Amino acid sequence: MVSIADLVGLVVVVGVNATVAALATRFIRVRLDTQWGVALYVALLVPTTLFVLTLVTTGPVGLGPDLGGAIAVLGVAVLLPLALGVAFDFFWMPAPEEVELPDTLRES
Repeated sequence: MVSIADLVGLVVVVGVNATVAALATRFIRVRLDTQWGVALYVALLVPTTLFVLTLVTTGPVGLGPDLGGAIAVLGVAVLLPLALGVAFDFFWMPAPEEVELPDTLRES
């Protein structure tokens, strides 16, 4: 039986991973100029970061319940937050080109 503490831990892991995915996707979109570069880095770098973060938060820290297998962990703790974070950045946040910066922050 899953306890309330395990469910809260799982929600924390998914929330932290989704936040990291959204911030990493935004950082990559702002720094890179090509669409292929953004897609490549978001497809490779962000899931790797989420995987390592999941190992840290569910291993030594001990958050979340036993999901029963590696596929379930990858699906719930890596792929779901990745999809949420990328969707949040692409659909809710304005495109980096649409944001106006003050003249002091523009690159020369």
